[in-house]
Parts: sequence; C-alpha cells; structure tokens
Amino acid sequence: MTAATGVATDSSSAAITTPLEKGHQLRTCLSVLQKGDILVVSKLDRLGRSQVEVINRLNELQQQGIQVKTLDGLIDTSALGKLAPLVVGLLTGLSEVERSLIQERSRESVEYRRKNGGNLGGRPKTSNKKESLVIRLRGEGESYRSIQEQTGLALATITSIIKEKEVVI
Repeated sequence: MTAATGVATDSSSAAITTPLEKGHQLRTCLSVLQKGDILVVSKLDRLGRSQVEVINRLNELQQQGIQVKTLDGLIDTSALGKLAPLVVGLLTGLSEVERSLIQERSRESVEYRRKNGGNLGGRPKTSNKKESLVIRLRGEGESYRSIQEQTGLALATITSIIKEKEVVI
C-alpha cells in the first residue's frame, strides 16, 4: 500500500455548490488518479447526480484499476471484487428511493401546514399593533431612527411598513 500523493477536498455543501462546480472538482480529482489508487469519498452520491451516472463512473474506475471507498462504510470496491457493480447498483437505487421519500414527505408537510394555517417558515410578520405604531410615529414627524429606538424594529422593516402604507393610501 502506497502513501497518498495528493488530496483533493470538496467541503462545500451540496446546497451551495452548483452542479458545474461539483463536476469540476470531481473531474479534477479523477484526472490525477492512476491504476492502484483508492478514491475515498464521503458518500456514494458524490460520484454523480443520478444512479446511472454513479454506476457508470464506478464501472469506469474499476476498469481503470481504481478502487472506491466511502467514509460512511457502505462501499469498498477492493473488498467486493466482481460483486461491486451489483452492490453499488443496489445502494445507489436505495439512496434515490430515500431521497424521493424525503422530498415527498416534505411536500406533504408543507401542504398540511398550508391547509391548517401552520407556519411555513420565514420570519414572523410584524404585529398590526407595531405597524400602526410605526405609522402613527412617522405621521407625528418622528425620524426613522427614533422609531427604531421606540419600537425595536430594524430600519429596513420600518421602511417597508411605511412604503407599504403609502401605497395603500
């Protein structure tokens, strides 16, 4: 077993990393791998955006003599031998099903909260009492900073309340 000669890291969240950037980091990493190397990834889905892409990439790597190991312990192609493509296919299929179930549950939760008047997230709306106080103070000639000190609201909130009320008037 040889020591690692290069380490490539991708610490960005999948939510922040665009598919193009993710692909670029992966391509850079794959371009330096040689026969006998072991590619270590945090999770199997880091190798592609779909089950087909992950399986194809794993097959390409195996044909090049490159082994793949995940940090979550799900896969180690060097230990699986010829069964690796089968096991990888099953695991990626399960992860896609899991991902779709999570999305479905999230959609159902949002629909339920919409029907029942639940909170959908985001900041809570400023109370009508505070909004009327902002409008009254501004009508009395108070400055935005003075209103901020008296109400504890942010300047941006005060500005939007005043602008909203001006549109209505």
